[in-house]
Amino acid sequence: MDYLLDTNILTAILKQNPQAIEKRRECNLQGDRLFISCITYFESEGGLLAVNATKKLAMLENLCSHDIQVVFLEEIEIIHIASRIYADLRRKGTPIQFPDILIAATGMYHQMILVSNDSDMLRIDGLTLENWLG
Repeated sequence: MDYLLDTNILTAILKQNPQAIEKRRECNLQGDRLFISCITYFESEGGLLAVNATKKLAMLENLCSHDIQVVFLEEIEIIHIASRIYADLRRKGTPIQFPDILIAATGMYHQMILVSNDSDMLRIDGLTLENWLG
């Protein structure tokens, strides 16, 4: 299986959360592939740079060099999916943050399971979602 890790899950891994670490280990043993969106990379690296967390920055770099692949917004269809999500949520009066929409659209385009601890993601129709923390 292919999993797209949301920023909150990547953060949990970087903070050595036991549940997230165990799920990552299980995925590795089963041959599942782990990905993050370039949006998640940006949010994580930017946050770590802001607080000068050099050890966690090194961990992020190591993870993305060995275990987790970064997926980029290369296909216009990802933006089309994101636009439909945005319009749907706006019509319903339940908007969510743009980064979350782009991350969800990336997962949907690539037919990945999005792993997130963000309840906002539950509002997105058609998104396959899993929570490793709850």
